[in-house]
Amino acid sequence: MGKKKKKTHIPFRLNILFFCVFLLFSLLIFRLGILQIVNGEDYTKAIARTEAFTVNNSVPRGKMYDRYGNVIVDNIPLNAITFTQQQYAKQKDMLEVAERLALLIEKDYDRLTEREKKDFWIMLHPEEAEELLTEQDYQDLKDEKITSLYQVQVERVTEEHINELTDQELEVAAIYFKFIGGYALTPQIVKNKGVTPEEFAIVSENLQSLPGVDTTTDWERYYAYDETLRSLLGNVSSADEGLPRDELDYYLSRGYSLNDRVGKSYLEKVYEELLHGQKAKVKTVTDNNGNVVDTEVISEGERGKDLVLTIDMELQQRVEKIIEEELIEKKKLPATDYLDRAFVVMMDPYTGEIITIAGKQYVKDEETGEWDMRDFALGNVTTSYVMGSAVKGATVLTGYNEGIIEPGGTLYDEVIRIYRTPDKSTFGGPLGRINDLRALYRSSNGYMYKIAIGIGKGNYVPGQPLPLKKDSLEVFRRNFAQFGLGVPTGVDLPNETIGYKGVFGSGFVLDYSIGQYDSYSPLQMVQYVSTIANDGYRMKPQLVKEIREPILDQEHLGPILDTVDPVILNRLEMSDDEIEQVQTGFYQVMHHPEGTARSFRDKPYNPAGKTGTAETYIYDPDLKKSLPTTNLSLVGYAPFENPEVAIAIVVPSAYQSNAGKHSMNLDLGSKVLDAYFEIKEKRINQNNPVQEIENIDQVKEGQETIREENDQGTVEEDSEEESENEETP
Repeated sequence: MGKKKKKTHIPFRLNILFFCVFLLFSLLIFRLGILQIVNGEDYTKAIARTEAFTVNNSVPRGKMYDRYGNVIVDNIPLNAITFTQQQYAKQKDMLEVAERLALLIEKDYDRLTEREKKDFWIMLHPEEAEELLTEQDYQDLKDEKITSLYQVQVERVTEEHINELTDQELEVAAIYFKFIGGYALTPQIVKNKGVTPEEFAIVSENLQSLPGVDTTTDWERYYAYDETLRSLLGNVSSADEGLPRDELDYYLSRGYSLNDRVGKSYLEKVYEELLHGQKAKVKTVTDNNGNVVDTEVISEGERGKDLVLTIDMELQQRVEKIIEEELIEKKKLPATDYLDRAFVVMMDPYTGEIITIAGKQYVKDEETGEWDMRDFALGNVTTSYVMGSAVKGATVLTGYNEGIIEPGGTLYDEVIRIYRTPDKSTFGGPLGRINDLRALYRSSNGYMYKIAIGIGKGNYVPGQPLPLKKDSLEVFRRNFAQFGLGVPTGVDLPNETIGYKGVFGSGFVLDYSIGQYDSYSPLQMVQYVSTIANDGYRMKPQLVKEIREPILDQEHLGPILDTVDPVILNRLEMSDDEIEQVQTGFYQVMHHPEGTARSFRDKPYNPAGKTGTAETYIYDPDLKKSLPTTNLSLVGYAPFENPEVAIAIVVPSAYQSNAGKHSMNLDLGSKVLDAYFEIKEKRINQNNPVQEIENIDQVKEGQETIREENDQGTVEEDSEEESENEETP
């Protein structure tokens, strides 16, 4: 019987294996097909991506407020049309976009430069531009006699060539040069002023045919009080100007873009880092052709920090109006040909906060012949004048400090007759033997002369020469520097003047003692009187009170980021008793029946101060010579017992002769102090917040160091030019 043959299962298993392999290969091919056909383009772009850029977009600047939260400087929104240049954009493509955009908007081309017009003519007329070159030009290039054929072409483009450009072509040129005016991938503002709703709408509707063009919202600086404080607030560069050319490296190293708007002057410039804000950051990814394939907002950015100034704008406006009215009124008097300006500074003597800083210029427009009132608040910082007797408080304190006199000490006021020098005396005649208080309230020149002679170790003999020690003028200046006279005040503004310093001369030392030699700014004068008012502490003048975080709520200030604390620059070397004696003298100036400012004696706010009248000279450019004139000044503070405001008033070239004599310094002082206390009373009655005056003890506690000795040292002379001897009759 034969054996049964066993059936094998190997073919069946192999079939299953082959079938599985077939399915796997089918799935693989299907997946590859999806990757290649469906997603191939996306993955190709992904592979082609080569670079990622972070672009910073500008944000609105921070605002400025006054001390009571009233907006002084703001931003107003503007419709804007922008262009973002691709990384490898072609000139031809951008020119075509500019031509299409020119059909949709009106673009001013008045600011096109001659070079830009030449460049654009060459761009539009390449063949004609080629004909401007000669064979010799090519040879010169080969011989390295010239470095660029294009530069030769530019030089040979004439006015006649430029005149071939039509208005439409010039408009295209203006747009095109806006396109190429900045970095690639950074939006450039093409137009942001005068963009009509129709232009904004039609450009928005045609963005697909205008690659790189976009519509957005820009901003412009807005000054809520018009010209009030404009000279001091400063200016911001426009979108056309961008970064100042002379400071490019400085700003570019700090992450700015070429078209960024920055503060160009004064407060806008000093606080640029705070006001500029934190830019929005956008990550842009491009392919190897420079085309944008992806964008990602990294940071939304934040507008600049807000500044709360120390200024009281309601009082500022009142003071400016008072100055304007006084200038107009006094200009009606005879012999006031050179009266064209006046200054008023008001400061908290304990903190250095500038409450009001007003200046006005009243000038005649040469073209129209009309009189124009201009803001000149900046003149309080940048101009200086001979102040006259207002500085005699510093002279008396210098006499104490140098051991020439002591509080209550007497000196003989007489006519000072020096060999070959005009007689010097007190206005109205000698007062005889007087003490320091009478010397102040009667404004004795003779008393101050005797202090100067004592400091110079002079031996006065009537009619004889009066040699004085050569360092006597520097002794005076060192003492005056303790009050801020003749040295920087420390104010947070650039271009501050320290005044004019004359050279040594025996007679000049006497003139110096009565304020008739060196010149000072109105800001220096208010710092000087504040130092006397607050018992001897020279405070740094400050225009910024707080720095605030910006918030979206337009009605309220943001949280406080930082505060500007009071800064004591130095303490007078004089004793408390000596300072108190001069304070008493200043009180009698305004309250004694013989005081030079006795018109203030009935004021309810009980002021103290010192008047000044200085004979000086002004140069007349038409006559080409210097003519005598009189400066008026007034320094003071109130109330006497607990000063909360110090004031300095300066009226340069007030009049040229007695025919036009007036007391504008006293008139201004009376009206301005009245306004201060009226506004204060009104706010109290209305339950409005009133800034509390800090006690000087609180200020002192906040200081890490109070210099016990004046660290100004010997004041260096800035001028070797000799000044004419100025005297008071």
